[in-house]
Amino acid sequence: MTRQTSMSARVRTFRPRSAGGALGGILGAIAMSVIAGVLVTAAVTPVVALSGHTAKTAVDIFEKLPSHLDPGQLAEPSTLYATGADTTVYELATFYDQNRETVEWDSISQFVKDAAVAEEDPRFYTHGGVDILATSRAVLQNAAGQSLSGASTITMQYVRNVLIQEAYSILDKDERDKAYEDAMRQDADRKLKEMRYAISIEKQYSKDDILLGYLNIALFGRQIYGIESAAQYYYGKSAKDVSLAEAASLVAIVNNPSLYQLDVPDNLDANKERRDKILGSMLRHGKITQAQYDEAVATPIEPKITPRVQGCYVAEQNFGLGHFCDYVLRYIKQDPSFGDTPEERQFRFNRGGFQIYTTIDLDMQAAGLEAMRNTVPALMDGIKVGGASVSTQVGTGRVLAMVQNRPFNDADDFLKSNPEYTTVNYNTDEEYGGSSGFQVGSTFKPVTLAEWIRTGHSVQDRVNVNSRSVQESSFQASCLPDGVYGYGSFKFTNDNEGTRGNQSVLTAIARSVNGGLVSMQQRMDLCDTFATAQKLGIHRASDQPRFTQEEADAGYINQEQVGQIRVPTLNGDDRDLSVVPSNVYGGIDEIAPITMATAYGAFAGDGTVCTPVPIDQILDSNNEQVKFTKSKCTEALSPEVAAGVAYALEYTVNNGLASHARSATGIPHLAKTGTTDDVVDNWTVGSSTTVSTATWVGNADPIQLPDGTWARVSTMPFGNLMYADQTIWPAMMNVADQKYGGSAFPEPSQASIRQTMVTVPDVKGKSFDEASKMLNDVGFSVVDGGEVDSSVAQGLAASSDPAGGSSVPLGSAVTVYRSNGQAAEVPGGLVGETGNDAKSTLNRAGFSSVAFACEAGGKANPRKDEVVSVSPESGSEARVSSRITLTLSCDD
Repeated sequence: MTRQTSMSARVRTFRPRSAGGALGGILGAIAMSVIAGVLVTAAVTPVVALSGHTAKTAVDIFEKLPSHLDPGQLAEPSTLYATGADTTVYELATFYDQNRETVEWDSISQFVKDAAVAEEDPRFYTHGGVDILATSRAVLQNAAGQSLSGASTITMQYVRNVLIQEAYSILDKDERDKAYEDAMRQDADRKLKEMRYAISIEKQYSKDDILLGYLNIALFGRQIYGIESAAQYYYGKSAKDVSLAEAASLVAIVNNPSLYQLDVPDNLDANKERRDKILGSMLRHGKITQAQYDEAVATPIEPKITPRVQGCYVAEQNFGLGHFCDYVLRYIKQDPSFGDTPEERQFRFNRGGFQIYTTIDLDMQAAGLEAMRNTVPALMDGIKVGGASVSTQVGTGRVLAMVQNRPFNDADDFLKSNPEYTTVNYNTDEEYGGSSGFQVGSTFKPVTLAEWIRTGHSVQDRVNVNSRSVQESSFQASCLPDGVYGYGSFKFTNDNEGTRGNQSVLTAIARSVNGGLVSMQQRMDLCDTFATAQKLGIHRASDQPRFTQEEADAGYINQEQVGQIRVPTLNGDDRDLSVVPSNVYGGIDEIAPITMATAYGAFAGDGTVCTPVPIDQILDSNNEQVKFTKSKCTEALSPEVAAGVAYALEYTVNNGLASHARSATGIPHLAKTGTTDDVVDNWTVGSSTTVSTATWVGNADPIQLPDGTWARVSTMPFGNLMYADQTIWPAMMNVADQKYGGSAFPEPSQASIRQTMVTVPDVKGKSFDEASKMLNDVGFSVVDGGEVDSSVAQGLAASSDPAGGSSVPLGSAVTVYRSNGQAAEVPGGLVGETGNDAKSTLNRAGFSSVAFACEAGGKANPRKDEVVSVSPESGSEARVSSRITLTLSCDD
């Protein structure tokens, strides 16, 4: 595990002073105020005699200065953590403006404390915040035109550092720079304020606390602040473990970091000189023995520079979590809880000392990374290959894993020489570091299914699944002009042409047959389907393209179209899905994998959709909870609708195209595959009742083709690339099953799985169009059976199969036969008449060809023999030119 600050160290480093100490401080402060006032007056106007009046004026001026100084919260690094299966907490990455680890008194070597006091302020434990002797000496030096700097006690130096840190905490750069310049002024006014603040500090806090605060706040070069970070950076050890020589060398840096810092080889001699001076001071003041001194000054300066590398690249190197790390940072930058603007949120994050405990599951992440790297390389010739897979927890939205084929790095120079790395996160929306998304293909079909069930249909209903041409006006669309999608027509095909005719919706989903979804949508409102998608949280990963002024100037569009979204959408928002028929079965919009995982979590979770969240909790440096935006869970579907969709998608796993999504441990899974045109994109999206995963493999970006055009290419020629999702998804879900388990999906309602029986209407005598409408309105599809002999007027419906009045499954195909007008009904009442009388009746009905036959042999006598049967029988229809046979009761 990477080193991390102990919890106990992340607390305020000051304690209120004891009553006795406070009283002593007050008395000392009064005395010091008088003396300091006189001394400062002398420093400002040295030629004025130090009369009683002058002293009184100085004291008045001094007492009117502000005395309260709040040390506040020191800037500290913010760190991301992941918790392992054994509860071990791992540091993923750290971020800072100032590399500081605030530690307690016992976590600092006594050598460091003694070195600081001996060199910087030998009378630290006896003065009241202002060293009278040093100040007096500084006054005389100032009168001689020299600097006042020598008058600063440790308390005063601490005050100045606090003022500097206050300046650094200002977000506005101009105000920050002004405050910094004010804190760094080298004049009597600034020195006077430091004195006043120092006396105030001495009233409130113990000497040890003031020294501790000084050691925690001081600059040690570059972005290194505080003795702990300095010891770690320069010597690779804790401040409590440094040797005498190392302690003196570190304290030496504070005097002038740019001159004495140990990571500059040319500084080592200068540092040693000051180090040895400090060691001499420690010897002179009795803090070390002569033997210790001799050993320390003889010790060469040998730093062990150990940088505290910040940034998400560390998370990538150690755990393959660079993109997830970047996602967490961007999540915070998008979170209004951290500030009003992204800049304010970043500023607060880099200084706040936040402990951010993420949701990532290291076991799932490792399994996903291994599967991804074994199946989808970072680079391939002939294709800009991409692969991504993300898992979220059902019912909470916690992001458990996030992998992709190209590792993370955000250093421009590194990226130029290492093209396999990228800053783009294929799993997320654009504002979270993602790309513009990827077409989701048939993984959108379950959304259409959800609307189908919501509107009262069943997965057992039958629909026409054939490839065909359809009229745009057959798609009701209440949110579009005229209430229909359009007035043209379009043709679509199925990838699976082996499934034809009228099939159940269950079959259409399991075998991903486009025609079935088209037939389903023709019975629903197109806008309602996309409203359901919106409730599921499905949206584009980046903004919809809009018409441009250049297109208007070129005459391609009207001026009023400039700025409008190019395709119809539900609300006209930039992230809305395209309200077009091809979207309901082909998933033509570019969507992020994390969005699809979130939506499928609702299918598995009783219809509840939970927005993704990568953070479990955030603590500040005092271990207090920090507010952040958590997952928001809403009901996207009723539990009954969700159960119906789950039923169909579990069937798809067990009996359809998603068989690779079956659990290795028997945990129930639901899933749907998706493939876009020309196999450009390949998807598997599915879930258990606990974890949902979306996996995409395809074209991350277009490539330039030999003809100079740019396009995304088919994944088919690239080995097993088009099947890689079928390896990655199970690898992650098998770990999820082992860790999170899963139960049976809820039983679907009978309404969603029953086979609805409907009576076929009698269409005889209707026009074909009228007959078709009657059948379609009931829910049947219509097949044109061509012409048949019928007595109905030519062109009208003669009959249907199944016949009118039959009870058949909803959605069945009904064949309508049209009349050719060349048939007549065989008259009734012929049986019992003589043969001749029956023949006359038939002739009058239009039948000209009549034959006689005897019932039991013999010779027919139509004049007297009676008819015992007719073929075709009475009441049936036959072509008038066809022969009608009358069977007579002939005498032997």
